[in-house]
Amino acid sequence: MILSFFDQFMSPTYMGIPLIALALSLPWLMYPAPSGRWLNNRLLTLQGWFVNRFTQQLLLPINMGGHKWAALFTSLMIFLITLNMLGLLPYTFTPTTQLSLNMGLAVPLWLATVIIGMRNQPTHALGHLLPEGTPTLLIPVLIIIETISLFIRPLALGVRLTANLTAGHLLIQLIATATAVLAPLMPTVAFLTGTLLLLLTLLEVAVAMIQAYVFVLLLSLYLQENV
Repeated sequence: MILSFFDQFMSPTYMGIPLIALALSLPWLMYPAPSGRWLNNRLLTLQGWFVNRFTQQLLLPINMGGHKWAALFTSLMIFLITLNMLGLLPYTFTPTTQLSLNMGLAVPLWLATVIIGMRNQPTHALGHLLPEGTPTLLIPVLIIIETISLFIRPLALGVRLTANLTAGHLLIQLIATATAVLAPLMPTVAFLTGTLLLLLTLLEVAVAMIQAYVFVLLLSLYLQENV
């Protein structure tokens, strides 16, 4: 029986229990806990260097009020990168290909930035809905358009992450299937297809890291507008 290519995106179950909770908890079990020693091993040193560099790069354009989000953004970045990278291993499940999970991350964080803007500086936050110097006749139309674009932001965050990872996994499975079928028939073509599969896998590793970074970067930009 030939299974559908989309079966790889189904949440695995064991005895009727979804295993997505286990997949989501796996990243927190892989990283060593920070140590209070003066000298750490190479892994902890590399981990601390990455966290410091990423936090500095992400929060550099944000004022001091937004630096309270440093731990949240850094943790989210590491969490998404780990989930995306683990999903590239054989016989694994990628939770970030589920739109429900991505929307569950995007909507509360986007809503938190909007609420912060409305609470701290409501005039400035509402001022984004109407650009300065707008003609009088276009004011109602622009307010409606900017309001719609504001509410589309979390949908764009979730759909972007889901679509990029889903498309990459589908393309890898299609090329892998073609390589397996062509191997006994046309070995030369199968070798070329396998080379393409290797290059595509390397590309997907980059996509997995870039999409996690873009997700957190856009959230930081939304926070910058409201802090």
